[in-house]
Amino acid sequence: MGRVFVAGSINMDVVAIASRHPRVGETVAGQAVHYFPGGKGANQAVAAAKLGTPVTLIGRLGTDAFGQQLRTFLAAQGVDLVLVKDTADIHTGTAIITIADADNTIVVVPGANALVSAEDVAAPVLAKGDVAVSQFEIPQATITAFFKRAREAGAITILNPAPALACGAELLDLVDILILNETELGLLAQTELRDTDAPTRFIEAARRLPTASDKIICVTLGKRGVLALVGGEPSLIAGRAVKAVDTTGAGDCFVGALAAQLAAGKAIRDALEYANAAASICVQRMGAAPSMPTAAEVAALRG
Repeated sequence: MGRVFVAGSINMDVVAIASRHPRVGETVAGQAVHYFPGGKGANQAVAAAKLGTPVTLIGRLGTDAFGQQLRTFLAAQGVDLVLVKDTADIHTGTAIITIADADNTIVVVPGANALVSAEDVAAPVLAKGDVAVSQFEIPQATITAFFKRAREAGAITILNPAPALACGAELLDLVDILILNETELGLLAQTELRDTDAPTRFIEAARRLPTASDKIICVTLGKRGVLALVGGEPSLIAGRAVKAVDTTGAGDCFVGALAAQLAAGKAIRDALEYANAAASICVQRMGAAPSMPTAAEVAALRG
């Protein structure tokens, strides 16, 4: 079995529950507030670890109370934290999340995540069969350095370009599998997309991406499922009908589960279907990292 290495963010999610989202300049009464471990890097690492895959997380925490709590939580999930650094004089990454009717709005304050460096990602020793995963909550120069090392080692590279930010061809050239939603795809393809668009619109946009022909592109479409381009050929993996409670970690669950399956040597189509099933469990529970399912739960769902 290969290993999963995740270079990414570690946040504390401060989650407010309300009946609706406030308009600009408006205050609404909330029903509850929760503190959940999160950050896209941590979420994806936990998702893979809970499925039984060896996972090493590369990132940074502040030396504050949130940092201590997150380190304790991640260790309990089986994530290897030997490459997570405590960084003085800066706060741990924090996300302010409002949830109303299962939809969320998020403001991320990077804190220590902004200091994850090329030196940090030079530490892990990767090998053929390993999977290197990253997202856009750490500096893009760091991700580029990480993926260069992964490519040299023969590892698979997975990029989740979230939150939606522009990036250059140099980084995209280093990506084997690109996993993104319609907002992120629209930005990179320089076109406006909505989650209600026909699949053909997403296929056209994906094919316009730089070096699109030589990479696998997965467009996550929420309850509609996942549209994948493999070798330029599209296929749609239908979503599962569930009652969503909190969609905050769904995309991260998909990424981590896909990485875990590929590290285990599964074929891409099987890995996509498995990750889709895992994400459908995640959205039925509150929180990001704490909502990630176990291998037994996914196996029970898939029958």
